[in-house]
Amino acid sequence: MRLRPRRPVLRVQLTLIYSSLFLGLLAAVLIATTIQFGSSSAAAGNGNPANPGTTPVPPTHQFAFGAAVIVVIAGILALAGAWWLAGRFLRPLRAIADTAQEISATNLHRRLDLRGPDDELTNLGATLDGLFARLETSFEAQRRFVANASHELRTPLAGQRTLLQVALADPDADTASLRAACEEALQVGDQQERLIDALLTLASSERGIERWERFDLARIAGDVLAARRHEAVRRAIRVSADLAPAPVLGDPRLAESLTANLVDNALRHNDPNGTIEISTAPMDNGEARLTVHNTGPLVPPQEIDRLLQPFQRIGSERQRRHTEGHGLGLAIVRAIAQAHGATLTVRSAPEGGLHVEVTFHP
Repeated sequence: MRLRPRRPVLRVQLTLIYSSLFLGLLAAVLIATTIQFGSSSAAAGNGNPANPGTTPVPPTHQFAFGAAVIVVIAGILALAGAWWLAGRFLRPLRAIADTAQEISATNLHRRLDLRGPDDELTNLGATLDGLFARLETSFEAQRRFVANASHELRTPLAGQRTLLQVALADPDADTASLRAACEEALQVGDQQERLIDALLTLASSERGIERWERFDLARIAGDVLAARRHEAVRRAIRVSADLAPAPVLGDPRLAESLTANLVDNALRHNDPNGTIEISTAPMDNGEARLTVHNTGPLVPPQEIDRLLQPFQRIGSERQRRHTEGHGLGLAIVRAIAQAHGATLTVRSAPEGGLHVEVTFHP
């Protein structure tokens, strides 16, 4: 394999550039001065003939020799000065490179924190500090997600194993008790399946949209409501819909998941004999909006941002253990909205419940 020659380091390159510019300018000045001096000397020699018996050294040669000495000395000084100037100029870059090499996934809290005038280098340092801050936030969110997902998956597995162990350890177990234990185990398995489906939906929506197509948001909302009509009746929740045609460009499968999670969230976290209002509407500027409003418990406004994170639920830890769902609904909604470039607005209603708007842009 043929090795490519290494390019000089940036400091050497800058030194050569700075010194070459200086020496080139100095050489041009000296050459012009030499030519001018030679012309003046020649004119003076023609006007005052020298003594025929002597051979003096031409003044032009003396001046050229002195100019060469000046160029050599100036070249040495120019190289030294350019080397020092390039090093001083590159010092912040070396600090940036050294700190960036030391920063890893375990110490993303470190920052460059460059001090100095507001120039390109300090702007670069500020940009990198912002990048490190976003990476730190992303890594922390990933760690929390993995920890919460592991906990949520481990809990039903432990419950399922306990059910089967208790049923098998009972010497007086009959067919009915074993059947009941198996049915409970199947219910736990259904919970695990729903959790895994939710995690897959969240992962696929965060990956983005691969194929965009046109669809009607009203038709998707109508299908979601039709599939949950019996659940609304069972919970005694009144659902009112105002579904105007609203064309949207995106992924209809993800849009259906977004709508389904909003409706499911509104059904689970509602009051007895509560209400759900859902509407779709086209906007004047080509946008389309999906709105879901539900009654329910009072949600503190400061809790809204937390509820948009995975595995976050309202209430105390004890209340959360007895709450339906896994706290992924609004996180999935937010991820799908971001994948579509849509604007998600979540507000807590003063009388209780949530008001959610998703605006799809053309």
